[in-house]
Amino acid sequence: MLTKKVSWLLTFLLVLLFTLLFSSAQAHPLDQSAPSSAETMAPVHQGVVARVYFADQADVNRLAVTLDVWEVQHSSDARQRYFVALLTPAQLNDLRARGYRVEIDATKTSALGQPPVVTAAQQSGIPGFPCYRTLEETYATMAQLATDHPTLASWTDIGDSWNKVHPGNGNGHDLYALVLTNKAKAGPKPKFMLIAAIHAREYTTAELATRFAEELVTKYNVDPNVTWLLDYFEVHIIPQVNPDGRKIAETGQLWRKNTDNDDGCPFASVWGTDLNRNSSFKWNTFDGQTDPCDITFLGPSPASEPETQAIEAYARSIFADQRGPNDNDPAPATAEGVFISLHSYSELVLYPWGWTSTLAPNSTPLQTLGRKFGYFNGYDVCNGQSCLYGTSGTTDDFTYGELGVASYTFEMGRSFFESCAFFTSNILPKNMPALYYAAKAARRPYQNPAGPDSLQVTVTETNVITGKPVTLQAQADDTRYNSNGWGDEPTQAIAAARYSVDAPSWVTGTQTYSMTATDGALNTRVEQVQATVDTTGWALGRHSLFVESRDADGNWGVPGAVFVNLADATYAVTLDSPVQLGRSLAGSQVNYHLTVVNTGLLTETFAVTVGVSAWPVTAPLQLGPLAPSASTPLTVTVSVPPTATVGTSDSVTITVASQTKPIIQAVRRLTTQVIDYLYYFPVIRR
Repeated sequence: MLTKKVSWLLTFLLVLLFTLLFSSAQAHPLDQSAPSSAETMAPVHQGVVARVYFADQADVNRLAVTLDVWEVQHSSDARQRYFVALLTPAQLNDLRARGYRVEIDATKTSALGQPPVVTAAQQSGIPGFPCYRTLEETYATMAQLATDHPTLASWTDIGDSWNKVHPGNGNGHDLYALVLTNKAKAGPKPKFMLIAAIHAREYTTAELATRFAEELVTKYNVDPNVTWLLDYFEVHIIPQVNPDGRKIAETGQLWRKNTDNDDGCPFASVWGTDLNRNSSFKWNTFDGQTDPCDITFLGPSPASEPETQAIEAYARSIFADQRGPNDNDPAPATAEGVFISLHSYSELVLYPWGWTSTLAPNSTPLQTLGRKFGYFNGYDVCNGQSCLYGTSGTTDDFTYGELGVASYTFEMGRSFFESCAFFTSNILPKNMPALYYAAKAARRPYQNPAGPDSLQVTVTETNVITGKPVTLQAQADDTRYNSNGWGDEPTQAIAAARYSVDAPSWVTGTQTYSMTATDGALNTRVEQVQATVDTTGWALGRHSLFVESRDADGNWGVPGAVFVNLADATYAVTLDSPVQLGRSLAGSQVNYHLTVVNTGLLTETFAVTVGVSAWPVTAPLQLGPLAPSASTPLTVTVSVPPTATVGTSDSVTITVASQTKPIIQAVRRLTTQVIDYLYYFPVIRR
C-alpha cells in the first residue's frame, strides 16, 4: 500500500512539473494570452507547434539556427511577422522568458504523433500515403526504367549512406542517380541536376522527381519537346539523398536529418546531421548550429557526411567549375547547367545566396529564371535571406558558389506529410512544368530565360507528301514570369523568330530560317509567327522543326518543336490515338482505341507490330486492305498483372507499317500506370 501511495505521489509531482513547464502566469511584453489546452497536454517528446512572432530578418535568422522552423511569414506590419515551429518545452519556456509572443497551433499540435490512416485497399506506398513510393519502391521504379529503356536511362550507384559506411547502426543504403539522355547522340550535353528528399520527412519531393523521370521516358519519341530535350541534353535525378533518414520518416516520424549518431548527441530521437547545412561551401557561417542535438546541426566539419560527399562529388563530376574563387566573381553569361533541390514546405522558389544578405553576383539572371519557375507554380521567388531565413552549408549555395551553376531550392506545398489529394491536384501539376523548363534552360540558364518562349508550335499537316510545302506556326511570348510579389521582370516586344530542321540552332552546321508575324508586324510582347517550310529533298520519315523567338533586347528564348512525317505519294499511313497514357487497377485491362488511315495513293494492307513489353499486350497482326483515305480502328489491350504495385508503369510501342514498303510506318507509344482504389473513389480519402 505504501508503495502505491509513493508511486501515485511521484506521478502527481511529474504531471504538476510538466504543467508548470508549459504554463506561464506572467504577462510577457509581446504575449498577453494564457497557454492553450494543446500546450499543456502535448507529450514532452513531441512538444508543440506554435507561431513565434519576430522583430526583423536578423531576429528570425538567429532563432532559425536552433529551432525547427517550418514556415516563415514576412510582413511590412511588424505585428504580423511570425514563423511556425515545433518547440520543445524548454524552447517554449525560453522564448516566453525572453518576451516573444508565442501562439500555440492546437490543430497542428494535436496531429503530432498521430498514426497514419491505412486503408485495407492500400497495397503499396508509404503507410497512409499510397501516392508516395517508399524508398525501395522508388529505387525499383528507377532501376526498371533503366532496364526497360537502356538507350535512354542509366541507374548508377554514386555513394553510400551513413549507416552503410558505419555498419551496426541499422540498415545502410546506396545513393543512386538516374541519368536520362539519348545515348545514340554524342555529347557533351548541357546538364540539369535534380535532387530530392535531402530532408527525410518531406514526402512530396522524391515522388515528384520519380514521376518527372517516368514522364520523360514515357514521352520520348512521342512529345517533340521531350524528344529534343533528351536528344541534346542530360537530366540527372537523385531521388533519395537521405535514404537512412527516409526509412525513419516513412514510419510517421518528423525525421529531418541523417542518422549520424557519433557526434555527441545522447538522444536517439534527435541525433543526426542536417545534410542541407553540411555542404563544404560557407559551412558554419552562422554561429550556433554546433549542438549535435539541434534540428539543424551542421555536422562536425564541412562535408563530414557520406551523403554530402556523394552529392558534391557527383555535381563536380558533371559540371565544370565556371565561377572564380571570390564571393563576388560571377559565372559567365554563357555558363551551363541548372541545379534544383526539392524541399517542402512553404511554396517558395529560392535562389542564392542563403549564407548572406549580399546579392549573388549573378542575381539578376538568377531572378529571371526563378520567375520563370514562378510562372508555373505561383510561388514566391526570392532568396532565403529575404523571404525565409539565413542558412549556411546548403546544397544550392554549393553548386552555385563552387561551380557557377544556376541553382535553386523549391519549397513545395503546405505540409511535410502532404495529403495525396493535394499532391496530385496542386503540387504535381504546378511543379512538373517548372522542372521541364529547368531542363530546357540548362544550356544557357543566364541568357535564355530572359527571352520569349516559343509555344503552340504546329504545322498545317503532320503527315506530308515529300515536296509539299507546309505552314509552320507558333506563339512567341515574352510575358511568362511571376515572382508573387518579389519584383517584376522586364519584358519586351518580340523582335524576331526563326526555325531550323532536324536540329536546334546551336548545333554546328544547322541552318536557320526566318519567320514572320502572322499580323504583318512584330511589335508586341506576344506574337503569332509563321513560315512556309519547303520539304523538297527531305528523306522519308519523321523530322523535327525547332522554333526560337527573340525579344527587342536581343534575348533568344528556349525552343519549341513539332514533328513532321514525310512520305511519298504512293505509300503513306497515319496512326492516331486520343489517349497515350492509361491508368488501371492491378489485375485489370486497359483498351487503347487507335485509328489507322491509309494516306497513300494505292490500296494497301498494313502489318501491326507490338514492341517489347513487360506486361501482356494483344493487338491484331494486320489491318486492311484499306483503300486510299480509308480508315480502320485498331484496338490494343494491355493486361496489368495482379502483382503490379501502385505507381509502377509499363510502356509499349505500336508500329503500323506498309506490307508493300515496310519503311513507310506510323508509331505510337502507349503507357499504362497502376493506380490504387482511391483513384476511383476519392471521396473516401482522409
